[in-house]
Amino acid sequence: MADTVSSLLAPWSAFYAMLGGSAAALTGLMFVVITLVTRRDRTEDVHDGIAVFSTPTVAHFAGALLISAVFLAPWRSLVDVGIAAAAVGVYGVVRILLAMRRTRRLTMYTADLEDWTWFTILPLVAYGAVAAGAAVLAEDPVPALFILAGGVVLLMFIGIRNAWDVVTYIALDRP
Repeated sequence: MADTVSSLLAPWSAFYAMLGGSAAALTGLMFVVITLVTRRDRTEDVHDGIAVFSTPTVAHFAGALLISAVFLAPWRSLVDVGIAAAAVGVYGVVRILLAMRRTRRLTMYTADLEDWTWFTILPLVAYGAVAAGAAVLAEDPVPALFILAGGVVLLMFIGIRNAWDVVTYIALDRP
């Protein structure tokens, strides 16, 4: 069984090494941005904005990093890989549902359709794909690996787009 697992996951190692490294670097950059913003303005509104927009973006990068680590580990069973990846996917779905609730309660800013799409709908799709791919990984590994990879790539692109959105909002709309 271990040979089967390594033969299925080995072709994905460069993919996950690249994604994991990128996710780690982008997470670090988000920390720098948040540090600069909070030094400038420590109001309640900034805290709410960070919780709604920046924290989920960091979580997407962290999710991509964690999935990458999971798929680079030397597993003996696809069931174990699937359980670990499914946990990340389910956790991400729960986090996005909580972020949706927080977004509705924002007072400093009203999210528009673009915000709802990029900060909630697409992340739900990405984490749902991770959870769904993980759930069927042991039964049908080849398509499941592509579904998982699609979910992780989507998380990365969502994170990149949302990080840019947050940075440009801070740079252009804040005094």
